[in-house]
Amino acid sequence: MYKQIIKAIPVLAIILVMMSCEEFLQEEPKNQISTNQYFNKPEHARSAVNALYGMGAPSRYNDGDDWQLDMMLGGYLSGLFINERTERPGPYEANRLTLDDVNLDAYMHEWWSEGYDAVSQANNAIKYIPQIEGLSESESNRLLAEARFFRAFNYFFLVRNFGDVPLITEPYESAENLYLERTPSAQVYQQIVTDLEWALNNGGLASVPFHMNGNRITTGVVQTALADAYLQQAGYPVEAGETSYANAATYAREVIQSGEYSLIEHGDLDDTLANSAYNVMKNSNQEREYIYSYECHPQHRSNWLYHSSIPKYAQPAASVTRDVWIAYRPKKEYTRVYDDEMDLRIQNKQIWHNKITYDGEEYGFQGNWAPHIWYDEEALFETDRSGKNVRIYRYAEVLLIAAEAIARTEGVTNEAVSYLADVRNRAYWETDRNQIESELQGLSVDEFVQEVWKERLRELPLQFKIWPDIQRTRMYPVTDADNPGEVTFESVVGHDNTFGENFEEHHLLYPLPKRAKDRNPELTGNGY
Repeated sequence: MYKQIIKAIPVLAIILVMMSCEEFLQEEPKNQISTNQYFNKPEHARSAVNALYGMGAPSRYNDGDDWQLDMMLGGYLSGLFINERTERPGPYEANRLTLDDVNLDAYMHEWWSEGYDAVSQANNAIKYIPQIEGLSESESNRLLAEARFFRAFNYFFLVRNFGDVPLITEPYESAENLYLERTPSAQVYQQIVTDLEWALNNGGLASVPFHMNGNRITTGVVQTALADAYLQQAGYPVEAGETSYANAATYAREVIQSGEYSLIEHGDLDDTLANSAYNVMKNSNQEREYIYSYECHPQHRSNWLYHSSIPKYAQPAASVTRDVWIAYRPKKEYTRVYDDEMDLRIQNKQIWHNKITYDGEEYGFQGNWAPHIWYDEEALFETDRSGKNVRIYRYAEVLLIAAEAIARTEGVTNEAVSYLADVRNRAYWETDRNQIESELQGLSVDEFVQEVWKERLRELPLQFKIWPDIQRTRMYPVTDADNPGEVTFESVVGHDNTFGENFEEHHLLYPLPKRAKDRNPELTGNGY
């Protein structure tokens, strides 16, 4: 629960330095004062909303330490990824399904407390911004839309990972109702949708890509979040079913039909595979494929994922700027999701790589793979600071959401086929698109949906979608050592992971942090 409830003190607002839109990622807390003192000037509203861009759920995509990222935990739990620093707390317990509210408390308490800090900040902004004199109606509505987006995004992160969570939509301004019970997940999702739809319909948000809007929330970001939330709640544990799939299709179509987004195209691959779209992703922050990113800057908020892009044993003789490990190393049971002949994504130096060339010498990874898209040679060997943004939503994901949701509600239509084929055709760079579409068109709904799941496995591993997909579908991907690219799906409950440990029902949600339960007697656990 957020710190106001944990500490039971009515100290809510954070004073932040006033910055321009371009500098809002530099916001830092200065001191705390009462809410009615804080929200009385336009710059207070701007600073409060600016701070939300780096608080709670978005920060999980770039938060952790030098050897693991918070969002990697789901990959560890699936058993499909490992941290080469095997002694690190968290990855070991997740791989072996020995996680509980004690040994994962360091993770879970941070997720919980910082998520509710962001909710608290958003609640204050939503209540008090309309009362501030000096804000134009358009700016007020935009700031309210951004605050509602971040409240929704943080609740989506909390409910997806923990299930039922306390739903708090008003600032905490008294000592009453300190200990709140968990709110049913369906009700939390309803509030998520309410906030996102308000932002979409009332915020006057820009309709251009995120990077063309000063890295501020756009209609495309909100529509994508709605599509994602509806897709997730269609499955476990809410199981909202066809209506949610239909809504996911609606919002994904809005993004697609806006004409603002497109997949990055390959350059000339006859010359070198370095001209691929995946290498553009590695190097560029400004592409129409990017819908929402966590903004980074070398001086203010470095992207540290490059620390996990090469293994220590392949480190060149030249000193790197700090210790490196593959914190998110895919196991062979995962890399076999790719056809190693047909799929460009598993060729060296695309999404993944298994060796690097530095100063004219080649350094191999002993047969292992690491995230190539995170590789930043300048940051690794010179500056120790990276300004590459972290992708949270890409257009490829929207296409795959649309393909699955349309198939679920309308059947295997030409539209659904075309969206899946868009993503697969880019990866299968030497295969004729007509052949791809022809193979998909003859599938049943269930067969087609599983093809979408396979493509999500291959395309979105570094957006950390593997565990949320296992959660919502309750299906576990199984690959074939003799047939790379072949994937089947089996019920996750009762299935062994790659370490031979058996999944139980309670593993589909994370344990609530022990510290939160100790401080709030109304909180119950998730079977841990």
